[in-house]
Amino acid sequence: MSGHNKWSTIKHKKGRADAKRGKLFKKIIREITVAAREGGGDPDSNPRLRAGVAAAKAANMPADNIKRAIDRGTGALPGVTYEEMSFEGYGPGGVAVMLELLTDNRNRTTPEIRHLFSKHGGNLGENGCVSWLFTRKGLILVPRDPEFDEDQVMELVLEAGAHDIDTDDDDYYRVYSSPEELHAVKENLESGGLTVEAAQMEMEPSSTTRLEGKKAQQMIRLMEAFDDHDDVQNVWANFDINDELLAGK
Repeated sequence: MSGHNKWSTIKHKKGRADAKRGKLFKKIIREITVAAREGGGDPDSNPRLRAGVAAAKAANMPADNIKRAIDRGTGALPGVTYEEMSFEGYGPGGVAVMLELLTDNRNRTTPEIRHLFSKHGGNLGENGCVSWLFTRKGLILVPRDPEFDEDQVMELVLEAGAHDIDTDDDDYYRVYSSPEELHAVKENLESGGLTVEAAQMEMEPSSTTRLEGKKAQQMIRLMEAFDDHDDVQNVWANFDINDELLAGK
């Protein structure tokens, strides 16, 4: 599995026991607020909000926090207005990097993102410089379950309407769908008896850049810096790095 594909899974594993759970909650609350503002407060008719609520529940966020975030988005409660931003650039070794952000201060966020790129051996580029390398897909993480062997899981995945499955990870099956079918596939998998731990959008690269040694370490630090930034909701890159190095072993 490429380093890019492995990153979101490793981040998810770390997030389950993350001491900075408040930071994770903050990112999810922002997403729910913006989703409710853009598409209304009913998750059944607002796919983006439905995804945000599912992420909140997976992170064990209290129901009251979810409701307040929705109410701030719909205007039922006062709250901060967040602006959506995206950035593209290059990491060490010419790795393509894409970011999605929600910020309440564009003038603060842009120089901070530029600084993180340059600090870790990369540089901020123009919008469109690397996005052509990526395709948006739905990604579902299904924990391996001894009650289901790999053949049974693959059969259920195909019946659920998914496009592909990656079985390289020791802890999860990575199930791919079209963006539009993400939640339908998730519900079909759950109806088939499988547990779904996460369902999210992913940007899949058409090619990857292999990194080793110092450049690989710089790239990992850059990804961690973006993940730690309050305004960054999602970060994707097309690097390929040794799994043990990615996992910090």
